Amino acid sequence: MSAPYDIVFVGLSLSSSWGNGHATTFRALIRGLHTHGQRVLFLERDVPWYANNRDLPHPDFCTLAYYNSVDELIEKFGSQLTSAGAVIVGSYVPDGVDVIDALERLKLNSWHFYDIDTPVTLAKLMRGDEEYLAKRQIPLFDSYFSFSGGPTLERLQGEFGAKRALPLYCSVDADRYGPTGEAPEWDLGYLGTYSVDRQPILERLLLEPARLLPQMRFVVAGSQFPGDIEWPENVERIEHLPPAEHRSFYNRQRFTLNVTRADMVAAGWSPSVRLFEAGACGTPLISDIWTGLDQMFPADSIVLARTSDDVVRTLEQTTASERNAMAASARRYVLAEHTGTARAGELLSMLGHERSTIRPSA
Repeated sequence: MSAPYDIVFVGLSLSSSWGNGHATTFRALIRGLHTHGQRVLFLERDVPWYANNRDLPHPDFCTLAYYNSVDELIEKFGSQLTSAGAVIVGSYVPDGVDVIDALERLKLNSWHFYDIDTPVTLAKLMRGDEEYLAKRQIPLFDSYFSFSGGPTLERLQGEFGAKRALPLYCSVDADRYGPTGEAPEWDLGYLGTYSVDRQPILERLLLEPARLLPQMRFVVAGSQFPGDIEWPENVERIEHLPPAEHRSFYNRQRFTLNVTRADMVAAGWSPSVRLFEAGACGTPLISDIWTGLDQMFPADSIVLARTSDDVVRTLEQTTASERNAMAASARRYVLAEHTGTARAGELLSMLGHERSTIRPSA
């Protein structure tokens, strides 16, 4: 019988980044845990939309396994779950409420919730929408790890009864994101799945500047955009960009755009992985504005934009030396604070684990 796993994740997806931001988050974090010497099992619901779009079917940094129902999850993996050092359930897990109830009955040694969508989750719960987490379940967990920090943590404890709410932001795998020296193809680009609340910001901060700057080139990469969007002629569309191509994509932009979902803007302290990926690549950032961003990125490493004119002015007036200085500042900060290895160390500390000797990079 094999030794117990240090950590078991039950999450939305590790195998496929199609239409979700969870996979890249889990990959960076679990690679970091592997670097810290942790044995990790990731359990993923086997659903066709991910099965048909798997870009990491065989990870070399953890064990990945699938289940088809809540009953199968418990029957097939019950021993691994009960013997694990810690079990972490993610947001948006299919049949999440039933999964959590089933896990609660196992009387796990240490179990936690990792909310990669905290402001969305809380907004849903306030509407009575318990798609993947019930309000009554929040006090069950030993810890509630949140993608959002700041006042949201106080809300989780004071209003929703979390025993312990702690920030666990996204991160970037520094071995897979960095400068490539490729020549820029686009003046401004954006990478992200379509969402209704982000689209007006994308319209204001990229599509309108594209119309105002027909001599420049723009790109939008991401799935699920509706067919009735009127794309300017100088905006290239990429339907889906697997993580293996993200590094090259960022490196071929003069600037990259970060756009944040409305619930996360309202909550603040909710950085997107795009910020850290682009920063690690040394690509200058333009972002919408929300509380906490100025404490996550130094002022000299990012352009904050409210209007189309802000973006136009940045694209037209920023010199190459200014862009290079911004990029260097962002990269230094990301590599110091926001790598998967750093984030994994934070998680292990919060779990109370002794940190093992970090494995050298391959």
